[in-house]
Amino acid sequence: MKIQEDYTEKSNEELLQMYSCTHSLEIKQELVMRYVYIVKSIALQMRDVYISFSQTEDIINEGVLVIMNAIEKFDLDKNVKFETYISKRIKGMIIDLARKQDWVPRSARKNARDIDEAIVTLYNKTGQYPTAEAVAAYLEITPEKYQETMRKAALFHVLSLDMVLAEAQDNSARSQLPRSRENEQPENCLLKKETSEALAEGIKLLKENEQLVISLYYIEELNMRQIAEVLQVSEPRVSQIHSNSIKKLRKHMQNFNQEGEKRNVSGIL
Repeated sequence: MKIQEDYTEKSNEELLQMYSCTHSLEIKQELVMRYVYIVKSIALQMRDVYISFSQTEDIINEGVLVIMNAIEKFDLDKNVKFETYISKRIKGMIIDLARKQDWVPRSARKNARDIDEAIVTLYNKTGQYPTAEAVAAYLEITPEKYQETMRKAALFHVLSLDMVLAEAQDNSARSQLPRSRENEQPENCLLKKETSEALAEGIKLLKENEQLVISLYYIEELNMRQIAEVLQVSEPRVSQIHSNSIKKLRKHMQNFNQEGEKRNVSGIL
């Protein structure tokens, strides 16, 4: 009991430092309890991604395992906050589960394509970007159905981009010689650097408002409503900008992936 009381007076950073030296189970349990709120928060934020195949409680349990694993692997010497580190890993875990389940039904994908085509048609007719109400009326669906489709489309495009990034890394990894430890592979560091640089290059090619939406959504972690308030546009408009941006980035990363495959083939020949 006395040990627990001592731990409560320590900061998270101090506990992480202590654990790296002692690997104490008690410290690890304390850290998990302190960071479990992040799992719960992300599980609620990404509920639409997994609700068709998993329960929130199950995702939280998986997230706790992610935290426990992250505590073991976290490098204190790198200039990265542990909160940021585990947030990305938890989101990645949920995305991996969604990828395996192919969570987006064909009907949702078709509805998203129908909306895109309707927007283009209405824009060509009027020369102005159509409102959500106008698109919904054109497709003869309710505004609520429109909003739901746009939300699912945005999540689908996010997953699609993550799948492309994962594929780019997987394809390159297959051409590497096996090593006993991942950190002994300098190719892994180079691959991650090249992928990050390719993504950054793709973002620079986006329009100014698309870059801003990507920055606010992924870096500042604002939701669509908050971004709409910042840009002083409608929430559906933000969702559309986001979807278009992800489509462009996905195409850019697919080209990067294809170039990587060509380099691998050339190296083998």
